[in-house]
Amino acid sequence: MNTEQQKSILTIALLAAFADGTKDDAEREEIRRIAQSLAGDSGMADLPRIYQDVLLKRTSVQAAATALDDPAHRQLAYEMAVCVCDVDGRQTAAEAQFLAALKAALQLGAQQTAAFEQDADALVDVVEKSAPSATPWGAAGMAGAGAYAAAAAPAPAAAPTAATPPGPADAELDKSILNYALLNGALELLPQSWASMAIIPLQVKMVYGIGKAHGVELDQGHIKEFIAAAGVGMTSQYLEQFGRKLLGGLLGKVAGRTVGGLGGAATGMAFSFATTYALGQVAKRYYAGGRVMSTAMLRDTFQNLLGPAKQMQSQYLPQIQQKAATLDAAKVMAMVRGG
Repeated sequence: MNTEQQKSILTIALLAAFADGTKDDAEREEIRRIAQSLAGDSGMADLPRIYQDVLLKRTSVQAAATALDDPAHRQLAYEMAVCVCDVDGRQTAAEAQFLAALKAALQLGAQQTAAFEQDADALVDVVEKSAPSATPWGAAGMAGAGAYAAAAAPAPAAAPTAATPPGPADAELDKSILNYALLNGALELLPQSWASMAIIPLQVKMVYGIGKAHGVELDQGHIKEFIAAAGVGMTSQYLEQFGRKLLGGLLGKVAGRTVGGLGGAATGMAFSFATTYALGQVAKRYYAGGRVMSTAMLRDTFQNLLGPAKQMQSQYLPQIQQKAATLDAAKVMAMVRGG
């Protein structure tokens, strides 16, 4: 895959991100940041321009599709667009219309896309049915982490002091966070394009478990808002995972990737492992400390933890590979459904 083809697929993914027309200023800014970050990592100085072209509607699905003459590249572009549309929940009418137009522009028939669409829809269905149930304050909404702290009723566990050594609960939470990070790193090695979509619902489950361990039960809406407050948006996180894999040459079925031959998988795997681990540690501090961290503090803490977490990934690479070798579609669905 050459540079122009990579740019076309990224353009299609960005068009999919904005297809529902509901992205707020914060999410648009996060996607812009991702474009700049990917440009710096890859040396593609015009990636921020692609973002601007999409945002200002100076490009189109048809224009992006014309550069993709390889059937495998067209298939990958469509699968990634479906994942971007599905990652924050069931498709809206606008997203469904966008995907129908994309399929036509890419000249893909129902036979070529049916199996993938079925798997992606099944995952969305599983996520919806397995979401944490609403709590009495679930409809209160949250303008940010600080507002949520004021709205939540149950008293949290006391924050550990410097003089208090970590107890068994802390050790168990650390073990759980690491296991989620290993699992999400392993998902990046699976050949199914939709497997990376399971990363976010598993992060939701992780945060739910951390809150529950501190006596706080949350609904899915509050958890997603906490994750976003830490600077880990759903659509933007998936776009960043996908962009790093694409630019690193990690193209799933297109590259013939297998668990045994990692190739350029390290970037996508390290990103998912590190994001999950850092998010878990932020959530542990937040709930243990009485949920009083501001949005700015949440983001700073997450960013400070992200670098060391990326360094940890190489240490746990054998466990990630081993876990990936045991996973298949049914097991991924079961983990999202049951925990």
